[in-house]
Amino acid sequence: MLRHVSHLGYTRQPSSAASCIRWVSIGQQRSSIYLDLESDADRAKLAEPELYLSQHSDKLVILDEVHRMPNLFQNLRGLIDRGRRNGRRAGHFLLLGSASIELLKQSGETLAGRIAYLEMRPIDGLEISPEDIDPLWVRGGFPDSFLAASDGASQRWRQDFIRTYLERDIPLLGPRIPAETLRRFWTMLAHHQSGLLNAAEFARALGVDGKTVASYLDLLVDLLLVRRLEPWHANVGKRLVKSPRVYVRDSGIAHALLGLTTLDNVLGHPVAGASWEGFVIETLIAAAPQHTQSNFYRTAAGAEIDLLLTPPGRRSWAIEIKRSLAPKVEKGFYLACEDIAPERRIVVYPGQESFPLRDNVEVMPLASVGKALLDLA
Repeated sequence: MLRHVSHLGYTRQPSSAASCIRWVSIGQQRSSIYLDLESDADRAKLAEPELYLSQHSDKLVILDEVHRMPNLFQNLRGLIDRGRRNGRRAGHFLLLGSASIELLKQSGETLAGRIAYLEMRPIDGLEISPEDIDPLWVRGGFPDSFLAASDGASQRWRQDFIRTYLERDIPLLGPRIPAETLRRFWTMLAHHQSGLLNAAEFARALGVDGKTVASYLDLLVDLLLVRRLEPWHANVGKRLVKSPRVYVRDSGIAHALLGLTTLDNVLGHPVAGASWEGFVIETLIAAAPQHTQSNFYRTAAGAEIDLLLTPPGRRSWAIEIKRSLAPKVEKGFYLACEDIAPERRIVVYPGQESFPLRDNVEVMPLASVGKALLDLA
C-alpha cells in the first residue's frame, strides 16, 4: 500500500517546487535505490520500467521528480499488484515530485486502492524552541530559508525560489499563465493577507475578469501556496459573511513577496498583524486532529472569531489571534462565542505565560494551544 504525502513547499532535502507531492510507502526499512527523473541517465534506466524495477523488488525504490514520467503509474500499478500477490503489501516505492492537479488525478485513478493521502507541512511553531518563533515567522518554514546564515541570505533564497517557481515549475505542471501576472496576483494576496476575498477588486487591478481571478486562486490553493479559509455556516439566526478569507500559507514567502527582510521590517509594515494571524493559523491547523474542520466566523453585525477549529465529534474551539503582549479582546469575539457556544475560548498571543480573562477566555502562547490540540489526537 502506498501513502501519498502532500507537502507545502519543502522536504528535509528541499524540493525545487513550492508544493510537492509525496507518495510514501509504508513498510519496514530496507535497502533502497534512488533515481532522479530529471537526469537523462536515470530516465534511460526506465526505458523498460517493469524490467528494471522488477530487478529491485527487494528494495525501496525512490523515484524523484516523478511528474517527469506520468505514464509510469500504469507500470507501478502492475508491479504493486504483483508484489501483493507475493505477500508484500507495503514498502514498494517512495515517489517524489512537484504537485500537479492532473498528476494527482491520474495517480488517484491508476493507483486506486493502493494509495492513501497525508499532507505534510513546513517547519511550524511547535517544532522549534520559543526563542525561534520570531525568526521562523519572518523567514517561513522552508528549511533553507529558516536556517540561512542571515536575514539577507534567507530573503535571497526566497526571492530566487519564487522566481524559479513562477518561471519554471508552474509551467511544467501545465498552466500557461504569464509569470509576471501570477506574481502580481500572489503579491496582491500577500498585501491582502487574512482579508475577505474580493474577486472583482483583484480582477480590476489585474485587468482580467472575475473567472480568471478565480482560476488563478484555485491554482494557488491546489498547489498549497494559498489557504482559502471558508466561513463557518450554521443556523444561528444571524446574517453571516459568505466570502472566504485568503492567506499566503508560508509567512516567509508572504514577506518576500512584500520585500520584508527583517523582524523590524515586518513589525513596521501594516501586514504584521495579519501575517502573524496566518502564521498561527497554519501552525494550529497542522496540530489539530485529522479531519478537523477549520473556518472563521463573522456576522454582518461585527461578531467575529479568527479561527474556529472543530475536531471530529467535538464542539468547536474559538481562537482569537493577537500580536500583542497585552491582548485586548473585542466585544465581537464575546458576541460570536455567545452565538456558537464553543468548547474552549482561546486568545493566542506571542507571550510565554497563560492567564485567564472574563467569560472563560484563556490567553495562551502558541505552543500551549498547539500542545492542547495535539493531545486531542
